[in-house]
Amino acid sequence: MSTTEPQEYAGQQLGMPAAGPGSMALLWRRAVGLLVDWVLVQLLSVVAFGAELGAGGAQAFVPLGVLAVLNVLAVTAFAATPGQALLGMQVLQIRPGSFTLQVLIRTALLCLFVPAVLTDRHGRGFHDAAAGTVIVRR
Repeated sequence: MSTTEPQEYAGQQLGMPAAGPGSMALLWRRAVGLLVDWVLVQLLSVVAFGAELGAGGAQAFVPLGVLAVLNVLAVTAFAATPGQALLGMQVLQIRPGSFTLQVLIRTALLCLFVPAVLTDRHGRGFHDAAAGTVIVRR
């Protein structure tokens, strides 16, 4: 007869509940939220800045710049981007310090893409781990 330990929920080490409001948002929910934001950013880039979808050169960076501005403004003001809010998530500060600075660090690393797709041992993207933030369910 073997005994097995219950698998520890990754968010427990961060002091979060296993489910419900305040629990760490699952990867699929975070990815869909980012996809919603990306579609919004593409639309804004075309309508507000005349960027062409699929354009090369400097124009290719217009949506990324809009994404950065959207993230900084929305997360600083509302603790969530439109996509995160739509999917019932918010960015939570878990390390003391300036939330605005943490949002700037988080956004810069998000725009590099790779830190956002790699995760730490808690399941947070490296951009959140480096900034001292986590995305939780509302």
